[in-house]
Order: sequence, then structure tokens, then C-alpha cells
Amino acid sequence: MQLYALCDRDALRSREVTLDQFIQKAKEHNAQILQYRNKNDDIAVIKKDLILVRQQYDGFLIINDHYELIAFCDGVHIGQEDLYAIDSDPKRAIEILKTAIGNDKIIGLSTHNKTEIEIANTLDINYIGLGAYRTTATKSDAQVLGESLDKLASYSKHPVGAIGGVKIDDTFQYVTYHVIGAGLL
Repeated sequence: MQLYALCDRDALRSREVTLDQFIQKAKEHNAQILQYRNKNDDIAVIKKDLILVRQQYDGFLIINDHYELIAFCDGVHIGQEDLYAIDSDPKRAIEILKTAIGNDKIIGLSTHNKTEIEIANTLDINYIGLGAYRTTATKSDAQVLGESLDKLASYSKHPVGAIGGVKIDDTFQYVTYHVIGAGLL
């Protein structure tokens, strides 16, 4: 199982944890991927944070949503709403996204059920996030999949990151990545 560290800037602030401290924890846990998510700051602050992450972290860096900052990252992770905001046809949406970010960048997509996984299977993406596994403070409206998450993961042709309340010691049969945010701290 590989570790995918989710760095949610709002969660760090609420816990009074610095970006430097989070990066160090991700490195201590040998995170292969770090996703930076920031829903509230302006682009200049996000760009500054991405530069800081790049200076301290050698693994894959994924930006959540802000694909306009892809030059600082190895890829982008988008949610279902973001996908359909690009285009009502998911295949066209991914084609448009690839045109914007380049073919050499990673694309991840959040999924929550079998239907979304089946659609993702038709898309030229690199992985899916699937969840929520448990309740989580960052996504209070998330549908909790619990033990059914692993069975759902078996339907994906892409590597799967278990998202939402995942802990390091959780075990799954069909999940490639444990996506853990505040749980690292």
C-alpha cells in the first residue's frame, strides 16, 4: 500500500500546523504522492505554497482543482463537479483538461459510487479517488462507503486511492493508495 498525503490548507490552519511540518510528516511516512488542496486562498498564495512544497518534497505533487498552476506540479486532481464544469461530456472534459495541462501530467478524479467508477473507466486518467471511507471533517456531506469501498474499488481499471477518513493501518485488497491528510499529524 502506498501513501498519498493530502495537504488540505484549511485543515492545517485549524490544527495550527505549518506547511513545513506537514511536508516533514509526509516525508517521515514515505508518502509517494502529495496533493495540495486550498479552497480559500488566492492564486498567489497557492503558487507560493507550491514552490515551498517543491523545494522540500521530491515525490509527485498533485494540485487539487487549480490546473492553471500545473507548471508547478506533476498533475491535477479534480472532483465530479469540476469534471462536468469543464464539459457535460466526461470524455470531452478530460480531452480539454489534457489540452490545458499537457499529456505528460497525471490526472486523478474523485469517485463515490459504481456508476462514477464505470464512467471513469472510459476516461484517459491515471487514478481515481474513491470514498469517503469514513466520516471526515473536510467533507462533512460525503457519503460514507465503509467496508463497501474495497469491493467498489475492484470495479476500477485505474489505481484507486481510498479517500475520506482513511488511517495508515487500514487494509484493503483493491486499493493502491491510502489518501491521508490530517491523520498524518
